[in-house]
Amino acid sequence: MKSDLLMNFSVNKETITVNIKREFKAPLANVWSAWTEAEILDQWWAPSPFTSKTKSMEFVAGGKRLYAMVGSENQERWGRIDYTSISPKTNFKYAATFCDSEGNPDSTFGSSYWDINFSEQGDAVIVDIEIKRDSLSELEKIIEMGFKEGFTSTMESLDKILEAQK
Repeated sequence: MKSDLLMNFSVNKETITVNIKREFKAPLANVWSAWTEAEILDQWWAPSPFTSKTKSMEFVAGGKRLYAMVGSENQERWGRIDYTSISPKTNFKYAATFCDSEGNPDSTFGSSYWDINFSEQGDAVIVDIEIKRDSLSELEKIIEMGFKEGFTSTMESLDKILEAQK
């Protein structure tokens, strides 16, 4: 399903960042909840055919989320998010890294640093994301792995959840 909602995706190799701007036709409270509550995140935070499974989550500055992306044959790829800053319904920031099921970092891919902003524009919410990587080689690796396609897929899954809430 191709969405007609705004989705801008750009890569800046000079600043080692990915910038994504995505529109959602839903109230701010619903979009914020979808990004910040484990029960809703688990419904969309993985590209198909993977699913997301949260082991633990504390959405506060200094808190963490430990989750797995689970494949069709139950293989698990674990991720850890360390929340660094939260301004309710406007912004949150975190560091993300792949890890083992106990949250111990896997240095193979390095970390990414997410800055996610939410703003209302008419009857829509714009989510503006900047993702910074530690190095250009790490940035190129995630792009080659299909990050854009995977992230686009997750946004379409989120659209379906928000539509069902109407």
